[in-house]
Amino acid sequence: MKPATLFLALIALSVEAAPPNPAIDMQAYLQVSAEAAKHREARRISEQDFIRMSGEPGSVILDARSREKFDELHVKGAINLSFPDIAIVTLAAAIPDKNTRILIYCNNNFANALGPFPAKLPSASLNLSTYIALYNYGYRNVYELAPLIDIGASRLVFESATPKKL
Repeated sequence: MKPATLFLALIALSVEAAPPNPAIDMQAYLQVSAEAAKHREARRISEQDFIRMSGEPGSVILDARSREKFDELHVKGAINLSFPDIAIVTLAAAIPDKNTRILIYCNNNFANALGPFPAKLPSASLNLSTYIALYNYGYRNVYELAPLIDIGASRLVFESATPKKL
């Protein structure tokens, strides 16, 4: 056995397994993620459909980026619920009806706007975690902006500085 491998094995043996935390369930998360992924397949929409659906009564545009990035620039009419703040109480306050149509977008939908929309790794895209979280909380009427859009060519209207409060 190589010295480095032996060293890592000794460290692994010296670390005690912590008792399970009933408030954290990886297996349930992975199961919900797989279900959400299947559900999401038919709910990724074009910019044109996003614009059309956002103008229909009862639709909510949800921006889960940080408040700082939201304030810098966001799709006009969006509400901000930063991803770390998505929880039972905050979702119930922001979107009480789980049947509400929710439209989401994230950093990775917009190119050439690295200030307000800094790129993330494709596997760490905020759309993915936001979609899974909403699905996990029982929201099924969720649609995701699908394309990568040059912000200068986007037909979406953006605003900044005065965010819409929840």
